[in-house]
Amino acid sequence: MSAEQPGGREGTAKLMTAGPPEATPPAHRGPLSGLLVADFSRILAGPYATMLLADLGAEVVKVEGPGGDDTRTWQPPVRDGVATYYLGANRNKRSIALDLKDPADLELARELARRADVFVENFKPGGLERFGLDYDSVAAGNAGVIYASISGFGSAPGGRSLPGYDLIVQAISGFMSLTGEPDGEPYRAGVALFDIMAGLHATIGVLSALNHRHETGRGQHVEVNLLASALSGLANQTSAFVAGGVVPFRMGNSHPSLYPYAPMMCSDGELIITAGNDAQFRKLCGVLGVPELADDPRFARTEDRNHHRDELRPLLLERLRTRTKMEWFRDIIGAGVPCGPINTIDQGVAFAEEVGLDPVVTVGEGSAAVPTVRNPITFSATPPEYRLPPPTLDEHGDELRRWLAAPADEEASA
Repeated sequence: MSAEQPGGREGTAKLMTAGPPEATPPAHRGPLSGLLVADFSRILAGPYATMLLADLGAEVVKVEGPGGDDTRTWQPPVRDGVATYYLGANRNKRSIALDLKDPADLELARELARRADVFVENFKPGGLERFGLDYDSVAAGNAGVIYASISGFGSAPGGRSLPGYDLIVQAISGFMSLTGEPDGEPYRAGVALFDIMAGLHATIGVLSALNHRHETGRGQHVEVNLLASALSGLANQTSAFVAGGVVPFRMGNSHPSLYPYAPMMCSDGELIITAGNDAQFRKLCGVLGVPELADDPRFARTEDRNHHRDELRPLLLERLRTRTKMEWFRDIIGAGVPCGPINTIDQGVAFAEEVGLDPVVTVGEGSAAVPTVRNPITFSATPPEYRLPPPTLDEHGDELRRWLAAPADEEASA
């Protein structure tokens, strides 16, 4: 990206030196170093996307209303009085509180939009038009901007007025119809699954548009919505209907096409066993001490095991209940059959540490230090960085106001 394009490295460099020396972060060279992101999003999908961009070196300015991001109050749980929900999606950002109904604050918001490489928002479609912060208005003064909009159901007339909450999308998309026991009630996922998925899709869209801008010098509007992300993310389940005319149904923890591919009770808890082919099933039978099952015509092939799963399951459980899940885990994995214990979150983090993933990284220093989950991407040359802990509301407001009030030089303005 050249300095001649709207926003650009020059504008970001000015931001990084706008505050007093003690507030200026050390120089960083992440893969997105030099990008300025104006983050007008809140809750989860947008903040998660902008946090990923920030981890990779982008300078992210989090614009909040006077009351702050809603998730600041979504508690418990808390760490030092701050909601852990908020802490989980807002590291490496600077916060400025702006009241868009105040003319002076609105002008600062518009100036930030003029200087930004990337603008991210998740207002209801059309919600920023009255402030002159919609795509057409921002692009008129910043032709190279990548403007990413995240909504619940898209900007078409039928969906633009619908509230975009993850749980609603889990219901409407059909996801909940797939989750739970066959004769039980539908269940939601234990995390805001489609908020996270839409955040990932928004990140992919932004990076793709940046590459297009690198080639052409032109920005564009990137739109992502939770329902489209859900239907895409349901993958084989939506494909079953659109390509095969089959409506999937709830199967609890079972797989429609594979068996065993489910939790199995051991002496002290459940172990997921996923024998994905005939060879793996034969290895599993050997470890369990029942090699004859692999030659039983009811179980020899994948389709046979699927058809006779009710007969096979008790035979496997009889053996598994003789030992603990971790004892079986070591032996079954050692034989080359995928499996894993059903853990609590703390056990999951501990397992990641055990296998060398170093999942927790502390951001900040002293009393401001916050443990967070490490960015999952590994680079050989430009690793993610953890420069700033999640900001308090308007923590960098004075610094950012000075920078936005100062004249932008020709290279940093549209």
